[in-house]
Amino acid sequence: MASIHTLNLRGRLLDLQEPRIMGILNITPDSFYAGSRTESEADIAQRLHTLMEQGAEMIDIGAYSSRPGADDVSEEEETERLRRGLRIVRKLYPDVPVSVDTFRANVARMAVEEEGADIINDISGGEMDRQMFRTVARMGVPYILMHMQGTPQDMQQAPQYDNVRREVLLYLAERIDRLHQMGVCDVVADPGFGFGKTLQHNYELMEHLDDFAELDCPLLVGVSRKSMVYKLLGGTPLTALNGTTVLHTVALLKGADILRVHDVAEAVEAKRIYLQLKAFA
Repeated sequence: MASIHTLNLRGRLLDLQEPRIMGILNITPDSFYAGSRTESEADIAQRLHTLMEQGAEMIDIGAYSSRPGADDVSEEEETERLRRGLRIVRKLYPDVPVSVDTFRANVARMAVEEEGADIINDISGGEMDRQMFRTVARMGVPYILMHMQGTPQDMQQAPQYDNVRREVLLYLAERIDRLHQMGVCDVVADPGFGFGKTLQHNYELMEHLDDFAELDCPLLVGVSRKSMVYKLLGGTPLTALNGTTVLHTVALLKGADILRVHDVAEAVEAKRIYLQLKAFA
């Protein structure tokens, strides 16, 4: 029987007995999917309202585009963008669980201690800022640990693995153990679909996603409108919604606890169908 996980969000327990839908709020001008970009306060509020009205149970807010080849963003600019976004989220929806997508320890500290963020979501698994693990441990917040080969600037140039499933699993297991030893109680594992992986790597990981139950921690899947959809089916991120929903359904059937999505309404429908099937298991 699979473990039932919880996340401690500043003393409130988030139960993951059923999967949660995390809506993406990008405070950026250049995220890979144009439909997720917001910059002005009005745009941020409108996007947030849409996510929540469609059924988002968590919000993931980011201010540094991690698409392949994206331009670097200074720490000051990232901090300014996140402050603006977090204040709007906390004003409009003070109780919604909020994760902050950043690989910088100082930005993580600001988001949690000054603006009320609940979770840190680090695409680099602590690789791009060696102070991140220590900072998260001191703050006592849940940490989303993602696998990425390389950096956002070079990760898709020539990703190579001898055994992608084994290497990603071992990478996550080693760092989860390190985080636990440092006092981080709640770690969420993310295999990092699209981050330093070829099309074949991504689908091999998806096929064997249930192997990640060995980590005994919540599992987050982020495949929304990514190239593993439209490079297989044709099209662009704009046309990748149907394929995304198929992959979301597969991920739920293979044990995903959190889906990080651009399109909340469709993900909620996939979750409802999954739960109806699960009722007969």
